[in-house]
Amino acid sequence: MGTKILEVIDLKTHFVGKHSIIKAVDGVSFHVNDNETLGIVGESGCGKTMTCLSILRLVPQPKNHRITGKILFEGRDILTMSKRELRKLRGRDISMILQDPMMSLNPVFDIGDQIKEAIVTHLYEKDGLTAKVVDVLRRVRIPSPEMRIRDYPHQMSGGMRQRVVGAIAISCQPRLLIADEPTTSLDVTIQAQYLQLLKDIQRELGMALIFITHDFGIVAHMCDRVCVMYAGTMIESAPVRDIFKRPAHWYTVALIGGVPKLGTKTDRLISISGYPPKLDRLPTGCRFSPRCANAKEKCIQDEPSRVAVDEDHYVSCWYPRERQ
Repeated sequence: MGTKILEVIDLKTHFVGKHSIIKAVDGVSFHVNDNETLGIVGESGCGKTMTCLSILRLVPQPKNHRITGKILFEGRDILTMSKRELRKLRGRDISMILQDPMMSLNPVFDIGDQIKEAIVTHLYEKDGLTAKVVDVLRRVRIPSPEMRIRDYPHQMSGGMRQRVVGAIAISCQPRLLIADEPTTSLDVTIQAQYLQLLKDIQRELGMALIFITHDFGIVAHMCDRVCVMYAGTMIESAPVRDIFKRPAHWYTVALIGGVPKLGTKTDRLISISGYPPKLDRLPTGCRFSPRCANAKEKCIQDEPSRVAVDEDHYVSCWYPRERQ
C-alpha cells in the first residue's frame, strides 16, 4: 500500500437555487495512493466529473455553488488555497484530460504553441522550448513530432487530438493526472492504443491516475482500485479484483452484470429498471432503493452508513450481497 497523494474527505458540491439545492456531490470520501490508478465509475449524471472538477476547484457557475469538506493533496487542503496557489497547482501538480479534446484545444493556435504555453506558465522555461515540445509529443507517440508541432487542431484526427491534450497534461510531469472518459469519442482500436499509452506514461513518470469511466471493461484493464458512484455519493469502493469477484452493492452487481462476456452465452443481460433520482429531489433512505429489487422497508426509510465488508472493501448498503 503506497503513500496517500490525495485524500478527499466528506466532499460536498451543492448548487443553490431560489427554490432548491442540487446536491451534485454529496459526502464523497476516497483516497489515491502514489503511482496508483483509481477508477471512478457510474452512470451519466452520478457526479463523477463534478467530483474531479471540485478537486481542482473548476466548478462552473462559481456564484451559486458551495464546496465543503477537505481535499488534501500531499497534506495541503486545496479548498483553503488562494487563487495564486491554485494556478500553481493546476497543470503542474495535478492535470486533467477532458472528455472532448476540442473543448481543451484553441483552434486558432498551433499545437506547438499550446504545449509551450503550459511549460512556460508552470516551469518558467523558455530555453529549448521547441525541443521540449517535440519530446512531449514523441512521448505520447505522435509520429513526426518535428512537423506536427505546426499543425492546428482541425488538421488532426480525433485520436491525435486526444494525444495532444494528453501531451499538454503531462508536459509539466504532474504528480496526479485525472482522465475524464478520454476514450469516449475514439473507436475501439484507437481506444485500446490510448489506454495502453496512458499506462506507459504513468509508469514512465511515476504519477498517480484517476480514471473516470462508465465502462467496467476499461476499469478491469486500467485500474488498481475502483469507486462506484450513484446520485452524487460513493456507494462502494474496493480493489478491482474484489469488485469483480464479490461486488457488495446491488447497483454494482447490476452494472457488472450488464457487461457482455466473451465466451459466455446468455439470453438477456441484466438491466436496471427506472432512472437515477433528480439531484434536487433525492429519495429518503438509500438513494438506489427505488430501483433496487432487494430493497426492504429499512432501505426506504434510513440512509445506509459506510461499512467494511472486507479488507479495503467498503459499501453503503443495509443488505449487501456479500452478507446474503
